[in-house]
Amino acid sequence: MKAPLSDHLSTRYRIAEGTLIVDLGTRMRVLSSAPGGGGLRTTRYILNHQVPADPIRTQVSGRNFKERHWGDPARYLRGVAEAHGVDRDCVGLMTAVPMKQVVTGREGQNEIWVECFATVGVTNAVRAGEPPRRAQGESVDRAAGTINLILITNACLTVPALVCAVQVATESKTGVLRDHAVPSWTGRPGATGTGTDAVVIACALRGDGPWHPYAGTHTDIGSMIGRVTADCLTQGLARATQWAAQRRP
Repeated sequence: MKAPLSDHLSTRYRIAEGTLIVDLGTRMRVLSSAPGGGGLRTTRYILNHQVPADPIRTQVSGRNFKERHWGDPARYLRGVAEAHGVDRDCVGLMTAVPMKQVVTGREGQNEIWVECFATVGVTNAVRAGEPPRRAQGESVDRAAGTINLILITNACLTVPALVCAVQVATESKTGVLRDHAVPSWTGRPGATGTGTDAVVIACALRGDGPWHPYAGTHTDIGSMIGRVTADCLTQGLARATQWAAQRRP
């Protein structure tokens, strides 16, 4: 199934067989914590791929991948990209959240815009600094509770500014979780994220967009990143609550 292109975003995207495929239109500089193609690189495509909450066997484009341990998500995501005709050097994310729950948003000011794609699950919520669940003898559902954020701007950010953008997006995400009193998996208040969150920031290459050496909270672009992230997280939390209710036996 393919989703129609958004009528309010500059970034083209589609949803096909449980995978959000974001087409940047050209190669952009990307900084991310993604399990596939993470770090600093240039790419044209970003994927957010749905996997089962307990992924042993999955299906992509009608093909069964061999049963495997999920210790090499980068390799698996390269296979997903290939199955969808996308460059293997893309950036890839994984989540158990259905792609029908993708939230999109846009902020613009003068000639600069920031767009966001988010999938939100909080069953794996945690407060930074808590002991890992495995250390407490608990099983870890690594996919179900993930918050995946993809932020794209037509501005050209320096590498330090990209790091600031990640920081601002994370601060905004945490603020929304606190505002909505999302608890940690321990039941204690004050979750700051989940144990498997990922953030992707994509910006124009030098010469392809307005140059911005800074992107912190005191800058216009940082303010836009904070607002669009908060808006998408707020909508995503509402959808996550509905999804969790539907999954209860």
